[in-house]
Amino acid sequence: MAKPKLIPFDAADYLESEEDMALYLSAILEDGSPEEIAAALGDIARARGMSKVAADAGLSRESLYRGLSGERVPSADTLLRVIRALGLKLTVQPH
Repeated sequence: MAKPKLIPFDAADYLESEEDMALYLSAILEDGSPEEIAAALGDIARARGMSKVAADAGLSRESLYRGLSGERVPSADTLLRVIRALGLKLTVQPH
């Protein structure tokens, strides 16, 4: 029997609107690990255009790819700069 051809899933392909991006990040923030949050921001940045997000955040494209790969936890400064560059904001509410 032939092996099925699998196509890798990329969340960035489905983040088409501001609302999609905000809902996606909100869902990850609910109970995601710091690495998952960084990876979700990376998905959103790729959907927007990594070069533009990097420029808007004042970071190099390469450091943005590394920091938002999901393999490490970027600094709070990097996370906040990226969130602002994406035109998003964090809010806090009682659990």
